[in-house]
Amino acid sequence: MSGILEVSGEWLALREPEDAAARSRDLALAAAAMMPDGPIVVHDLGSGTGSMMRWLAPFLPGPQTWILHDWHADLIERAIDGVRPSDRDNAAVSVFARTGNLANLLPTDWAEASLVTASALLDVLTSRETLAIVNACVGARCPALLALSVTGDVRLSPRHELDAEFAAAFNAHQVREAEDRQQLGRHGASIALRLFTEAGWRVRPSTTLWRLDHHRSRLLGEWFVGWVDAAIEQAPGLRAHAKRYRRLRMSQIERGELAAHIAHLDLLAWPHG
Repeated sequence: MSGILEVSGEWLALREPEDAAARSRDLALAAAAMMPDGPIVVHDLGSGTGSMMRWLAPFLPGPQTWILHDWHADLIERAIDGVRPSDRDNAAVSVFARTGNLANLLPTDWAEASLVTASALLDVLTSRETLAIVNACVGARCPALLALSVTGDVRLSPRHELDAEFAAAFNAHQVREAEDRQQLGRHGASIALRLFTEAGWRVRPSTTLWRLDHHRSRLLGEWFVGWVDAAIEQAPGLRAHAKRYRRLRMSQIERGELAAHIAHLDLLAWPHG
C-alpha cells in the first residue's frame, strides 16, 4: 500500500492518549456484544504501533487473536514486540502481523474474522481501497468498527479571522492526488457509511472529538504546525499570512490560551440478521 503519507512512531505515541479518550466507548461495547462465544479473531487495518488493539482489547471477550495490517514494517514491529494488551477477562491476546495492499482484499482473507477494526485510516484511503474493505466485510459477514476518521470540522478558541481559510486549504490538501493516489480525506467516513448502507448493512455513526488545550499542549502544538504546513502546501497564497498567524497561535499555546476541537466520525457496521 505504497504512497500513503509517512507516519512516525513518535507522532503515533504522542496522539495515542487523546485517541483513546476520543474513540466511542458506546460503539466498542456494542461491537463487544456482537462477538461470538469462544475465541475471536480481530483484523486491525492500518494498525501502526497497535494503539487500536491496546484500546479495544479490554472491551472484548477472549481468547483474542489480533492480526495487524500495516504497510510500515518498523511500526508493525513495535506493535508485535511491545507489551501485549489483555482481554476483558485479563488474559493476554495473541498478535500476528500481515502486510499487503488493502485494495486487493477478498472476503476469503477474513474467513475466520470476528471483527475488522481501523483507527484514523479512512481519510487516507482511496475509493478503491475503501470499497475493497467494505466488500470484504460484507462478503465475510464480519462487523467493522472504524474509528477516528476526520470530518474536516476544526474549531479553534479563541477564533481568528484566518481560521476558516487555513481549514479549507487543509481539507483540500487531504483530498489531493499524490503518487497516483486520490485520498478521500474528510469524505472517507461518509463514503464508507454509504457503501455499507447500500450493501444492506446497518451502520451506527458516532461523532467523536479531539479536545486539545493546555493539558495536551505538546499534541496541540504538533497538530497545529502540521495543519498549517499542509494548508500552505495546498494554498501557497496563505504564506503571506502564515508567519503572523503561526506566531500568534503558538504563543497562545505556550500560554495555555488556545484550545482546539477536531471532529471525527466513528462507525460500527454489521449485517442484518
